Amino acid sequence: MEKGLTLPQDCRDFLHSLKMRSKYALFLVFVVIVFVFIEKENKIISRVSDKLKQIPQALADANSTDPALVLAENASLLSLSELDSAFSQLQSRLRNLSLQLGVEPAMEAAGEEEEERKEEPPRPAVAGPRRHVLLMATTRTGSSFVGEFFNQQGNIFYLFEPLWHIERTVSFEPGGANAAGSALVYRDVLKQLFLCDLYVLEHFITPLPEDHLTEFMFRRGSSRSLCEDPVCTPFVKKVFEKYHCKNRRCGPLNVTLAAEACRRKEHMALKTVRIRQLEFLQPLAEDPRLDLRVIQLVRDPRAVLASRMVAFAGKYKTWKKWLDDEGQDGLREEEVQRLRGNCESIRLSAELGLRQPAWLRGRYMLVRYEDVARGPLQKAREMYRFAGIPLTPQVEDWIQKNTQAAHDGSGIYSTQKNSSEQFEKWRFSMPFKLAQVVQAACGPAMRLFGYKLARDAAALTNRTVSLLEERGTFWVT
Repeated sequence: MEKGLTLPQDCRDFLHSLKMRSKYALFLVFVVIVFVFIEKENKIISRVSDKLKQIPQALADANSTDPALVLAENASLLSLSELDSAFSQLQSRLRNLSLQLGVEPAMEAAGEEEEERKEEPPRPAVAGPRRHVLLMATTRTGSSFVGEFFNQQGNIFYLFEPLWHIERTVSFEPGGANAAGSALVYRDVLKQLFLCDLYVLEHFITPLPEDHLTEFMFRRGSSRSLCEDPVCTPFVKKVFEKYHCKNRRCGPLNVTLAAEACRRKEHMALKTVRIRQLEFLQPLAEDPRLDLRVIQLVRDPRAVLASRMVAFAGKYKTWKKWLDDEGQDGLREEEVQRLRGNCESIRLSAELGLRQPAWLRGRYMLVRYEDVARGPLQKAREMYRFAGIPLTPQVEDWIQKNTQAAHDGSGIYSTQKNSSEQFEKWRFSMPFKLAQVVQAACGPAMRLFGYKLARDAAALTNRTVSLLEERGTFWVT
Protein backbone atom coordinates (compact mmCIF):
# COMPACT_ATOMS: atom_id res chain seq x y z
CA MET A 1 0.00 0.00 0.00
CA GLU A 2 1.51 3.35 -1.01
CA LYS A 3 2.20 5.98 1.71
CA GLY A 4 1.19 9.71 1.29
CA LEU A 5 -1.52 11.48 -0.59
CA THR A 6 -1.47 11.71 -4.35
CA LEU A 7 -3.41 14.64 -5.89
CA PRO A 8 -5.60 13.97 -8.78
CA GLN A 9 -4.35 14.97 -12.20
CA ASP A 10 -6.92 17.73 -12.51
CA CYS A 11 -5.68 19.43 -9.35
CA ARG A 12 -2.10 19.32 -10.51
CA ASP A 13 -3.03 20.91 -13.80
CA PHE A 14 -4.97 23.66 -11.98
CA LEU A 15 -2.04 24.53 -9.71
CA HIS A 16 0.37 24.70 -12.63
CA SER A 17 -1.94 27.03 -14.50
CA LEU A 18 -2.27 29.24 -11.40
CA LYS A 19 1.52 29.61 -11.13
CA MET A 20 1.87 30.59 -14.78
CA ARG A 21 -0.91 33.19 -14.49
CA SER A 22 0.82 34.70 -11.44
CA LYS A 23 4.04 35.09 -13.37
CA TYR A 24 2.24 36.79 -16.24
CA ALA A 25 0.39 39.09 -13.83
CA LEU A 26 3.61 40.14 -12.15
CA PHE A 27 5.24 40.81 -15.53
CA LEU A 28 2.21 42.80 -16.65
CA VAL A 29 2.29 44.90 -13.47
CA PHE A 30 6.01 45.57 -14.03
CA VAL A 31 5.34 46.66 -17.61
CA VAL A 32 2.54 48.99 -16.49
CA ILE A 33 4.78 50.57 -13.83
CA VAL A 34 7.57 51.13 -16.36
CA PHE A 35 5.12 52.59 -18.87
CA VAL A 36 3.73 55.01 -16.28
CA PHE A 37 7.25 56.08 -15.28
CA ILE A 38 8.26 56.65 -18.90
CA GLU A 39 5.08 58.60 -19.57
CA LYS A 40 5.80 60.93 -16.64
CA GLU A 41 9.38 61.48 -17.84
CA ASN A 42 8.13 62.30 -21.33
CA LYS A 43 5.73 64.88 -19.95
CA ILE A 44 8.52 66.55 -17.95
CA ILE A 45 10.87 66.57 -20.92
CA SER A 46 8.10 67.92 -23.16
CA ARG A 47 7.40 70.80 -20.77
CA VAL A 48 11.11 71.66 -20.54
CA SER A 49 11.44 71.47 -24.31
CA ASP A 50 8.50 73.83 -24.77
CA LYS A 51 10.12 76.35 -22.45
CA LEU A 52 13.48 76.10 -24.20
CA LYS A 53 11.86 76.34 -27.62
CA GLN A 54 10.75 79.92 -26.97
CA ILE A 55 14.32 81.24 -26.33
CA PRO A 56 16.52 79.64 -29.02
CA GLN A 57 14.07 80.63 -31.77
CA ALA A 58 14.42 84.34 -30.90
CA LEU A 59 18.18 84.03 -30.74
CA ALA A 60 18.23 82.25 -34.06
CA ASP A 61 16.23 85.03 -35.70
CA ALA A 62 18.49 87.75 -34.28
CA ASN A 63 21.81 86.11 -35.02
CA SER A 64 21.10 83.89 -38.05
CA THR A 65 21.78 80.81 -35.91
CA ASP A 66 20.45 77.54 -37.32
CA PRO A 67 17.77 76.26 -34.92
CA ALA A 68 18.95 72.71 -35.65
CA LEU A 69 22.02 73.53 -33.56
CA VAL A 70 19.75 73.84 -30.54
CA LEU A 71 16.58 71.82 -31.17
CA ALA A 72 15.62 68.72 -33.06
CA GLU A 73 12.76 68.88 -35.54
CA ASN A 74 10.19 67.93 -32.88
CA ALA A 75 11.51 70.72 -30.64
CA SER A 76 12.83 68.17 -28.13
CA LEU A 77 16.43 68.09 -26.94
CA LEU A 78 18.32 65.12 -28.26
CA SER A 79 20.80 64.99 -25.39
CA LEU A 80 22.55 67.06 -22.79
CA SER A 81 25.81 66.82 -24.72
CA GLU A 82 24.16 68.24 -27.83
CA LEU A 83 22.65 71.04 -25.75
CA ASP A 84 26.08 71.91 -24.36
CA SER A 85 27.63 71.86 -27.83
CA ALA A 86 24.82 73.98 -29.28
CA PHE A 87 25.12 76.51 -26.47
CA SER A 88 28.86 76.85 -27.05
CA GLN A 89 28.37 77.46 -30.75
CA LEU A 90 25.60 79.98 -30.10
CA GLN A 91 27.79 81.83 -27.57
CA SER A 92 30.62 81.97 -30.09
CA ARG A 93 28.36 83.41 -32.79
CA LEU A 94 26.94 85.97 -30.40
CA ARG A 95 30.49 87.09 -29.55
CA ASN A 96 31.42 87.40 -33.23
CA LEU A 97 28.29 89.45 -33.92
CA SER A 98 29.06 91.71 -30.95
CA LEU A 99 32.59 92.30 -32.16
CA GLN A 100 31.34 93.14 -35.66
CA LEU A 101 28.95 95.67 -34.18
CA GLY A 102 31.76 97.17 -32.10
CA VAL A 103 30.09 96.17 -28.80
CA GLU A 104 31.83 94.05 -26.18
CA PRO A 105 29.77 91.07 -24.96
CA ALA A 106 28.20 91.89 -21.63
CA MET A 107 29.86 89.14 -19.60
CA GLU A 108 33.35 89.89 -20.97
CA ALA A 109 32.90 93.63 -20.68
CA ALA A 110 31.99 93.29 -17.03
CA GLY A 111 35.03 91.09 -16.44
CA GLU A 112 37.47 93.29 -18.35
CA GLU A 113 36.26 96.68 -17.15
CA GLU A 114 38.30 96.54 -13.99
CA GLU A 115 41.44 95.41 -15.86
CA GLU A 116 41.09 98.29 -18.32
CA ARG A 117 40.90 100.75 -15.44
CA LYS A 118 44.18 99.41 -14.10
CA GLU A 119 46.05 99.31 -17.43
CA GLU A 120 44.93 102.56 -19.10
CA PRO A 121 45.80 106.00 -17.73
CA PRO A 122 42.80 108.16 -16.84
CA ARG A 123 41.49 110.21 -19.76
CA PRO A 124 41.13 113.96 -19.28
CA ALA A 125 37.64 115.35 -18.97
CA VAL A 126 36.08 116.25 -22.28
CA ALA A 127 35.93 120.04 -22.53
CA GLY A 128 33.17 120.12 -25.14
CA PRO A 129 31.85 118.54 -28.35
CA ARG A 130 34.25 116.87 -30.75
CA ARG A 131 35.65 119.40 -33.24
CA HIS A 132 36.89 118.71 -36.76
CA VAL A 133 39.44 121.32 -37.81
CA LEU A 134 40.53 121.68 -41.43
CA LEU A 135 43.64 123.75 -42.13
CA MET A 136 43.12 124.72 -45.77
CA ALA A 137 46.13 126.20 -47.58
CA THR A 138 48.35 126.04 -50.66
CA THR A 139 51.99 125.01 -50.92
CA ARG A 140 54.64 127.25 -49.37
CA THR A 141 52.22 129.27 -47.24
CA GLY A 142 53.61 128.10 -43.90
CA SER A 143 50.95 125.43 -43.42
CA SER A 144 53.39 122.84 -42.05
CA PHE A 145 54.42 125.31 -39.35
CA VAL A 146 50.85 126.35 -38.48
CA GLY A 147 49.70 122.73 -38.56
CA GLU A 148 52.07 122.01 -35.68
CA PHE A 149 49.89 124.23 -33.47
CA PHE A 150 47.35 121.40 -33.59
CA ASN A 151 49.78 118.51 -33.90
CA GLN A 152 51.42 119.39 -30.59
CA GLN A 153 48.22 119.17 -28.55
CA GLY A 154 47.77 115.75 -27.00
CA ASN A 155 43.98 115.51 -27.25
CA ILE A 156 43.90 116.20 -31.00
CA PHE A 157 44.36 113.50 -33.65
CA TYR A 158 46.28 115.31 -36.40
CA LEU A 159 46.95 114.14 -39.96
CA PHE A 160 49.49 115.78 -42.27
CA GLU A 161 48.52 115.86 -45.96
CA PRO A 162 46.66 112.54 -46.20
CA LEU A 163 45.17 113.62 -49.55
CA TRP A 164 48.66 113.37 -51.05
CA HIS A 165 47.93 109.70 -51.72
CA ILE A 166 44.79 110.51 -53.68
CA GLU A 167 46.62 113.06 -55.82
CA ARG A 168 49.28 110.47 -56.66
CA THR A 169 46.76 107.73 -57.50
CA VAL A 170 43.82 109.45 -59.22
CA SER A 171 44.71 111.35 -62.38
CA PHE A 172 42.81 114.55 -63.15
CA GLU A 173 43.61 117.11 -65.80
CA PRO A 174 43.61 120.69 -64.49
CA GLY A 175 40.61 122.90 -65.13
CA GLY A 176 36.94 122.41 -65.99
CA ALA A 177 34.96 119.33 -65.06
CA ASN A 178 38.09 117.39 -64.15
CA ALA A 179 38.98 119.93 -61.48
CA ALA A 180 35.47 119.61 -60.04
CA GLY A 181 35.77 115.83 -60.15
CA SER A 182 39.02 115.88 -58.20
CA ALA A 183 37.51 118.23 -55.63
CA LEU A 184 34.60 115.81 -55.09
CA VAL A 185 36.95 112.88 -54.59
CA TYR A 186 39.04 114.88 -52.12
CA ARG A 187 35.91 115.97 -50.27
CA ASP A 188 34.50 112.45 -49.91
CA VAL A 189 37.81 111.06 -48.66
CA LEU A 190 38.12 114.00 -46.29
CA LYS A 191 34.72 113.25 -44.79
CA GLN A 192 35.66 109.63 -44.11
CA LEU A 193 38.93 110.70 -42.50
CA PHE A 194 37.12 113.11 -40.19
CA LEU A 195 34.93 110.15 -39.18
CA CYS A 196 38.12 108.20 -38.36
CA ASP A 197 37.58 105.80 -41.27
CA LEU A 198 41.28 105.68 -42.12
CA TYR A 199 40.75 102.51 -44.14
CA VAL A 200 39.61 104.72 -47.02
CA LEU A 201 43.27 105.65 -47.60
CA GLU A 202 44.25 102.04 -48.23
CA HIS A 203 42.73 102.19 -51.72
CA PHE A 204 45.13 104.98 -52.67
CA ILE A 205 48.38 103.89 -50.98
CA THR A 206 50.93 102.30 -53.30
CA PRO A 207 51.77 99.48 -52.85
CA LEU A 208 48.46 98.39 -51.36
CA PRO A 209 48.63 97.65 -47.61
CA GLU A 210 48.52 94.02 -46.53
CA ASP A 211 46.46 93.13 -43.44
CA HIS A 212 46.06 96.90 -42.89
CA LEU A 213 49.84 97.37 -42.55
CA THR A 214 51.79 99.87 -44.65
CA GLU A 215 55.29 101.35 -44.72
CA PHE A 216 54.25 104.11 -47.14
CA MET A 217 52.02 106.50 -45.21
CA PHE A 218 53.07 109.94 -46.48
CA ARG A 219 54.96 112.00 -43.89
CA ARG A 220 53.91 109.75 -41.02
CA GLY A 221 56.53 111.41 -38.83
CA SER A 222 54.69 114.74 -39.10
CA SER A 223 51.75 113.32 -37.14
CA ARG A 224 52.43 112.69 -33.45
CA SER A 225 49.28 110.57 -33.24
CA LEU A 226 50.74 108.05 -35.71
CA CYS A 227 54.02 107.79 -33.78
CA GLU A 228 52.81 107.37 -30.21
CA ASP A 229 51.56 104.35 -28.31
CA PRO A 230 49.71 102.19 -29.13
CA VAL A 231 49.96 103.08 -32.84
CA CYS A 232 53.76 102.84 -32.70
CA THR A 233 54.23 99.08 -32.77
CA PRO A 234 57.61 97.35 -32.17
CA PHE A 235 60.24 98.08 -34.79
CA VAL A 236 60.67 95.37 -37.44
CA LYS A 237 64.19 94.76 -38.68
CA LYS A 238 64.85 94.75 -42.42
CA VAL A 239 61.55 96.56 -43.08
CA PHE A 240 62.16 99.93 -44.72
CA GLU A 241 59.59 102.60 -43.91
CA LYS A 242 59.90 105.47 -46.37
CA TYR A 243 58.23 108.07 -44.13
CA HIS A 244 59.33 106.98 -40.66
CA CYS A 245 58.64 108.58 -37.29
CA LYS A 246 61.11 111.27 -36.24
CA ASN A 247 61.92 110.61 -32.59
CA ARG A 248 61.36 106.86 -32.25
CA ARG A 249 61.53 103.70 -34.29
CA CYS A 250 58.19 102.09 -35.06
CA GLY A 251 56.98 99.15 -37.08
CA PRO A 252 54.86 99.58 -40.23
CA LEU A 253 51.76 101.67 -39.68
CA ASN A 254 48.80 99.59 -38.52
CA VAL A 255 45.77 101.37 -39.99
CA THR A 256 43.40 99.65 -37.57
CA LEU A 257 45.33 100.91 -34.54
CA ALA A 258 45.49 104.39 -36.08
CA ALA A 259 41.70 104.44 -36.60
CA GLU A 260 41.13 103.36 -33.00
CA ALA A 261 43.48 106.08 -31.76
CA CYS A 262 41.57 108.62 -33.84
CA ARG A 263 38.31 107.64 -32.16
CA ARG A 264 39.85 107.88 -28.69
CA LYS A 265 41.09 111.46 -29.18
CA GLU A 266 38.75 114.28 -28.23
CA HIS A 267 39.22 116.25 -31.47
CA MET A 268 40.42 115.78 -35.04
CA ALA A 269 42.54 118.14 -37.17
CA LEU A 270 43.82 117.78 -40.70
CA LYS A 271 46.09 119.89 -42.86
CA THR A 272 45.89 119.88 -46.66
CA VAL A 273 47.04 121.96 -49.63
CA ARG A 274 44.84 120.00 -52.05
CA ILE A 275 41.41 121.54 -51.35
CA ARG A 276 41.02 124.80 -53.27
CA GLN A 277 37.26 125.36 -53.58
CA LEU A 278 35.59 126.14 -50.26
CA GLU A 279 32.10 125.63 -51.71
CA PHE A 280 32.72 121.90 -52.09
CA LEU A 281 32.93 121.59 -48.31
CA GLN A 282 29.27 122.49 -47.74
CA PRO A 283 28.14 118.83 -47.27
CA LEU A 284 30.79 118.41 -44.57
CA ALA A 285 29.71 121.57 -42.78
CA GLU A 286 26.08 120.36 -42.86
CA ASP A 287 26.85 116.76 -41.83
CA PRO A 288 25.37 116.27 -38.31
CA ARG A 289 28.18 113.86 -37.44
CA LEU A 290 30.80 116.58 -37.87
CA ASP A 291 31.44 119.92 -36.21
CA LEU A 292 33.62 121.43 -38.92
CA ARG A 293 35.92 124.42 -38.46
CA VAL A 294 37.77 125.68 -41.56
CA ILE A 295 40.91 127.79 -41.17
CA GLN A 296 42.07 129.16 -44.52
CA LEU A 297 45.74 130.15 -44.41
CA VAL A 298 46.99 132.64 -47.02
CA ARG A 299 50.33 134.30 -47.72
CA ASP A 300 51.62 137.09 -49.94
CA PRO A 301 51.66 135.47 -53.44
CA ARG A 302 55.03 137.11 -54.14
CA ALA A 303 56.52 135.29 -51.15
CA VAL A 304 54.79 132.06 -52.19
CA LEU A 305 56.27 132.15 -55.67
CA ALA A 306 59.76 132.99 -54.37
CA SER A 307 59.59 130.01 -51.99
CA ARG A 308 58.26 127.61 -54.63
CA MET A 309 61.04 128.51 -57.06
CA VAL A 310 63.53 127.32 -54.43
CA ALA A 311 61.64 124.31 -53.02
CA PHE A 312 60.35 122.99 -56.37
CA ALA A 313 63.11 124.21 -58.69
CA GLY A 314 62.37 121.59 -61.35
CA LYS A 315 58.84 122.86 -61.88
CA TYR A 316 59.96 126.47 -62.30
CA LYS A 317 62.71 126.12 -64.86
CA THR A 318 60.73 128.26 -67.30
CA TRP A 319 60.54 131.08 -64.77
CA LYS A 320 64.24 130.89 -64.01
CA LYS A 321 65.13 130.84 -67.67
CA TRP A 322 62.97 133.93 -68.21
CA LEU A 323 64.68 135.71 -65.31
CA ASP A 324 68.15 134.82 -66.58
CA ASP A 325 67.37 135.67 -70.19
CA GLU A 326 69.17 138.84 -71.19
CA GLY A 327 66.66 139.42 -73.95
CA GLN A 328 63.21 140.82 -73.45
CA ASP A 329 61.21 137.74 -74.39
CA GLY A 330 58.07 137.60 -72.31
CA LEU A 331 57.10 134.81 -69.94
CA ARG A 332 55.01 132.04 -71.48
CA GLU A 333 51.34 132.93 -71.18
CA GLU A 334 50.34 129.52 -69.80
CA GLU A 335 52.66 130.06 -66.82
CA VAL A 336 51.04 133.40 -66.04
CA GLN A 337 47.57 131.94 -66.46
CA ARG A 338 48.39 129.13 -64.02
CA LEU A 339 49.56 131.69 -61.45
CA ARG A 340 46.44 133.81 -61.98
CA GLY A 341 44.18 130.76 -61.65
CA ASN A 342 45.76 129.79 -58.33
CA CYS A 343 45.32 133.28 -56.93
CA GLU A 344 41.72 133.48 -58.11
CA SER A 345 40.71 130.15 -56.55
CA ILE A 346 42.14 131.31 -53.22
CA ARG A 347 40.40 134.69 -53.49
CA LEU A 348 37.01 133.20 -54.42
CA SER A 349 37.11 130.80 -51.49
CA ALA A 350 38.05 133.60 -49.10
CA GLU A 351 35.28 135.86 -50.41
CA LEU A 352 32.77 133.06 -49.90
CA GLY A 353 33.97 132.52 -46.35
CA LEU A 354 33.88 136.22 -45.51
CA ARG A 355 30.30 136.52 -46.84
CA GLN A 356 29.31 134.06 -44.11
CA PRO A 357 26.59 132.01 -45.82
CA ALA A 358 24.34 130.15 -43.40
CA TRP A 359 26.20 126.86 -43.76
CA LEU A 360 29.56 128.52 -42.96
CA ARG A 361 28.47 130.89 -40.20
CA GLY A 362 30.81 130.43 -37.25
CA ARG A 363 32.79 127.81 -39.16
CA TYR A 364 35.28 129.88 -41.18
CA MET A 365 38.41 131.80 -40.24
CA LEU A 366 40.89 133.54 -42.54
CA VAL A 367 44.48 133.80 -41.30
CA ARG A 368 47.48 135.46 -42.94
CA TYR A 369 50.80 133.71 -42.47
CA GLU A 370 52.47 137.08 -41.91
CA ASP A 371 50.28 137.68 -38.84
CA VAL A 372 51.18 134.25 -37.50
CA ALA A 373 54.88 134.93 -38.05
CA ARG A 374 54.72 138.23 -36.20
CA GLY A 375 52.66 136.95 -33.27
CA PRO A 376 52.51 133.12 -33.31
CA LEU A 377 51.26 132.65 -29.76
CA GLN A 378 48.54 135.26 -30.13
CA LYS A 379 47.35 133.74 -33.43
CA ALA A 380 47.45 130.25 -31.96
CA ARG A 381 45.16 131.39 -29.16
CA GLU A 382 42.79 133.00 -31.67
CA MET A 383 42.65 129.82 -33.77
CA TYR A 384 41.99 127.63 -30.75
CA ARG A 385 39.31 130.01 -29.52
CA PHE A 386 37.69 129.90 -32.95
CA ALA A 387 37.83 126.09 -32.97
CA GLY A 388 36.34 125.89 -29.49
CA ILE A 389 39.26 123.89 -28.10
CA PRO A 390 41.18 124.92 -24.96
CA LEU A 391 44.85 125.66 -25.70
CA THR A 392 47.25 123.69 -23.51
CA PRO A 393 50.62 124.80 -22.07
CA GLN A 394 52.20 122.05 -24.17
CA VAL A 395 51.40 123.95 -27.38
CA GLU A 396 52.46 127.27 -25.90
CA ASP A 397 55.84 125.82 -24.91
CA TRP A 398 56.36 124.39 -28.39
CA ILE A 399 55.60 127.75 -30.00
CA GLN A 400 58.02 129.56 -27.71
CA LYS A 401 60.83 127.10 -28.41
CA ASN A 402 60.31 126.88 -32.16
CA THR A 403 59.79 130.54 -33.04
CA GLN A 404 62.85 131.93 -31.31
CA ALA A 405 65.45 129.94 -33.24
CA ALA A 406 68.60 131.78 -34.29
CA HIS A 407 68.18 130.36 -37.81
CA ASP A 408 65.40 128.68 -39.76
CA GLY A 409 65.44 124.91 -39.70
CA SER A 410 66.78 123.02 -42.69
CA GLY A 411 64.49 121.30 -45.17
CA ILE A 412 61.61 122.57 -47.23
CA TYR A 413 59.08 121.34 -44.64
CA SER A 414 60.90 122.64 -41.57
CA THR A 415 58.65 123.86 -38.75
CA GLN A 416 61.42 125.72 -36.91
CA LYS A 417 61.18 129.42 -37.78
CA ASN A 418 62.72 132.68 -36.69
CA SER A 419 59.25 134.11 -37.18
CA SER A 420 60.03 137.77 -36.64
CA GLU A 421 62.48 137.78 -39.57
CA GLN A 422 61.18 134.99 -41.79
CA PHE A 423 58.05 136.43 -43.35
CA GLU A 424 59.71 139.28 -45.26
CA LYS A 425 62.97 137.63 -46.27
CA TRP A 426 61.74 137.12 -49.83
CA ARG A 427 61.63 140.89 -50.48
CA PHE A 428 65.39 141.23 -50.55
CA SER A 429 66.10 138.48 -53.07
CA MET A 430 63.19 138.74 -55.53
CA PRO A 431 63.87 140.59 -58.82
CA PHE A 432 61.39 143.43 -59.26
CA LYS A 433 60.26 142.21 -62.69
CA LEU A 434 59.20 138.94 -61.07
CA ALA A 435 57.26 140.87 -58.43
CA GLN A 436 55.57 142.86 -61.20
CA VAL A 437 54.29 139.68 -62.89
CA VAL A 438 52.83 138.41 -59.61
CA GLN A 439 51.21 141.77 -58.80
CA ALA A 440 49.59 141.91 -62.23
CA ALA A 441 48.26 138.33 -62.05
CA CYS A 442 47.22 138.33 -58.39
CA GLY A 443 46.22 141.96 -57.81
CA PRO A 444 42.58 141.25 -56.76
CA ALA A 445 43.65 138.63 -54.23
CA MET A 446 46.44 140.84 -52.84
CA ARG A 447 44.03 143.71 -52.30
CA LEU A 448 41.53 141.45 -50.53
CA PHE A 449 44.16 140.08 -48.17
CA GLY A 450 45.83 143.40 -47.49
CA TYR A 451 49.12 142.99 -49.38
CA LYS A 452 50.39 146.30 -50.77
CA LEU A 453 51.80 146.56 -54.28
CA ALA A 454 55.41 147.68 -54.70
CA ARG A 455 55.67 150.56 -57.18
CA ASP A 456 59.38 150.08 -57.89
CA ALA A 457 62.43 148.06 -56.87
CA ALA A 458 63.30 150.54 -54.10
CA ALA A 459 59.91 150.11 -52.45
CA LEU A 460 60.26 146.34 -52.68
CA THR A 461 63.56 146.22 -50.81
CA ASN A 462 63.05 149.14 -48.41
CA ARG A 463 62.80 147.73 -44.89
CA THR A 464 61.08 150.86 -43.64
CA VAL A 465 58.21 150.47 -46.11
CA SER A 466 55.59 147.94 -45.01
CA LEU A 467 53.88 145.88 -47.67
CA LEU A 468 51.29 144.59 -45.21
CA GLU A 469 48.05 146.31 -44.18
CA GLU A 470 46.89 145.84 -40.62
CA ARG A 471 43.69 143.80 -40.42
CA GLY A 472 43.49 142.73 -36.76
CA THR A 473 40.72 140.31 -35.79
CA PHE A 474 38.68 141.16 -38.86
CA TRP A 475 39.58 137.69 -40.12
CA VAL A 476 37.67 135.73 -37.47
CA THR A 477 34.10 135.18 -38.70
